[in-house]
Amino acid sequence: MTAIAPPTTATPATDHYLQPGWFTRNLMNRPIRRLSRLGIRPKGLRELRVRGRASGEWRTTPVNLLELPTGRYLVSPRGVSQWVRNMRVAGGGELRAGRRTEAFQATELTDVDAAVPVLRAYLQQWAWEVGAFFDGTGADASDDELAAIVHRHPIFRLS
Repeated sequence: MTAIAPPTTATPATDHYLQPGWFTRNLMNRPIRRLSRLGIRPKGLRELRVRGRASGEWRTTPVNLLELPTGRYLVSPRGVSQWVRNMRVAGGGELRAGRRTEAFQATELTDVDAAVPVLRAYLQQWAWEVGAFFDGTGADASDDELAAIVHRHPIFRLS
């Protein structure tokens, strides 16, 4: 796995982002976040806490933690979201599940060969929930097809 510093200038490929609509922000994410805080959560659901890159204040969002034999990963299905931008600056954050909070450091996967199996596993586990953000590419896609979209969905390995 190769880690490189995040780009200093944005390019169209790194700027890919599908902003959640009002329904997702207000009627989906908020209740899911509350349930996660109570410890009621589907497999993998965590509340991600990352310090804001400008404000330094904690920012929260629900995420799916992918646990594989090779490590634990966060994938951004919507692209370069605010949490991704904050994570790139902060280099880590916290995951909350119920009353348990765990601090972590994060390394962005930039090596396509390392990222493709992680993206495939993420889609196998959560395509029912996030598949719409991958333009019809699913877990059964070829390695080349996944490699073509992996740059649009940042992946972080947690330690």
